Amino acid sequence: MSKLANKVAVVTGASKGIGAEIAKALAAQGASVVVNYASSKQGAEKVVADIAAKGGKAVAVQGDVAKAADVQRIFAEAKKTFGKLDVLVNNAGVYQFAPLEAVTEEQFRKQFDTNVLGLILATQEATKYFGADGGSVINIGSVVSSLTPPASVVYTATKGAVDAVTGVLAKELGPKKIRVNSINPGLTITEGVEAAGFSEGDFTTQTVAQTPLGRVGQPTDIAPAAVFLASDDARWVTGETLAVSGGLK
Repeated sequence: MSKLANKVAVVTGASKGIGAEIAKALAAQGASVVVNYASSKQGAEKVVADIAAKGGKAVAVQGDVAKAADVQRIFAEAKKTFGKLDVLVNNAGVYQFAPLEAVTEEQFRKQFDTNVLGLILATQEATKYFGADGGSVINIGSVVSSLTPPASVVYTATKGAVDAVTGVLAKELGPKKIRVNSINPGLTITEGVEAAGFSEGDFTTQTVAQTPLGRVGQPTDIAPAAVFLASDDARWVTGETLAVSGGLK
């Protein structure tokens, strides 16, 4: 039997990259999936089509997680379409690397608004929809919170906050049977990483050299961990930060 039969999941930022792969993996295990996107409608609809082509159920819902009204609409649509909620994957995120002297107030607010405020708003809303059996919240952090690489002060700060929020909410929401965990990927080759120029060159070479398993990650390396944390296999797991990084940490 499928691990996630009859479950309903919302995956934020799921039009591409890690979020898209997680959405498809959850659907492959029987979950009905809300594929959230902020701007890439075409990408989200392609993910929905890929899921449908394999017999799964999914719907694309636009919404900026940094805006409370959008977040409320995302979950209202999930309830309207699928009737309930069991899983939230807080994947939506942005990043911009810059040395300290180049950091701006705008960069700070954009990254914290999406990566931290968005995660909190989405989790806050999800708790209104989880049933008596609770639910699973899966945050997507990053190993940068422990690696602390140069020129990443704002992005790394957001992901350090994700680690902390995961611990706080696991304790706060545990009495409601809501589990909260974080997956912290290493360097994972996505459209965004390629566009930023991080998929090749010295940065990638150095990262691979520091990775015990000797390669970069792919979104398909991350998705199985989300399936595990969403499923009853992880019923006794909460407050954990799982590095899925080939040993890089």
